[in-house]
Amino acid sequence: MTDVNPTVRPEPGHPDRRAELAAGLARVRSRIADACAAAGRDRAEVTMVAVTKTYPASDVLALAGLGVVDMGENRDQEAAGKAAEVAAAGATPRWHFIGQLQRNKCRSVVRYADVVQSVDSVRLARALDGAAQAGRDRPVDVLVQVSIDADPDRGGALPGSADADVGLGPVAEAVAGAAGLRLAGLMAVAPLGWEPERAFARLAEVAQAFRAAHPEAVVLSAGMSGDLEAAIRHGATHVRVGSALLGMRSTLR
Repeated sequence: MTDVNPTVRPEPGHPDRRAELAAGLARVRSRIADACAAAGRDRAEVTMVAVTKTYPASDVLALAGLGVVDMGENRDQEAAGKAAEVAAAGATPRWHFIGQLQRNKCRSVVRYADVVQSVDSVRLARALDGAAQAGRDRPVDVLVQVSIDADPDRGGALPGSADADVGLGPVAEAVAGAAGLRLAGLMAVAPLGWEPERAFARLAEVAQAFRAAHPEAVVLSAGMSGDLEAAIRHGATHVRVGSALLGMRSTLR
């Protein structure tokens, strides 16, 4: 399903922009509800994370005013300033960091992110733990990013691998044993060239085995604007929605 977006969009903060966001939100919520019904799942089981990367703080504030709690960002250099601006305006969304995270950015990210969805190595888990213990009064929720196709360029821990740094088991154990982190579950992106059904069916298998070892880690973040229905069919508890909610991003950004 694709949304029709106007060539000229309302300026950030304009009343028409709020109306545009409200309409997008209604469409996405309807898609999620329909997907849950088709899968025989309770709608309350699925959380929408609004992916606000490249969009202004005014859009975040508008979405918060419309009842959206969870916001996702993937670049610290953009997210840190945006989170500060949103906080200064009095809103307190639950920020998810969803992009590949460099270890030298951990100290910044833990200042605003409640959830980090992209931990994929033991070294990163240790760096994030150190930053969280030094910079927060409560643990950071962590999702271990899983590589479905073992493509190193896309990131992700490797299921079934005993690699001491990037094997899924070692990464999960590092997070679970860290005082500054809480192992919440798994995240994955459907690989390029894979049909969503294939990708999320494979992820569901990984998640089932993972939960046998970590029964408290029940979050499964999977699915975006174009494939959220397939992700929900295969057990996603969180879907990350950008363009279907906020409109297509500018090619100039």
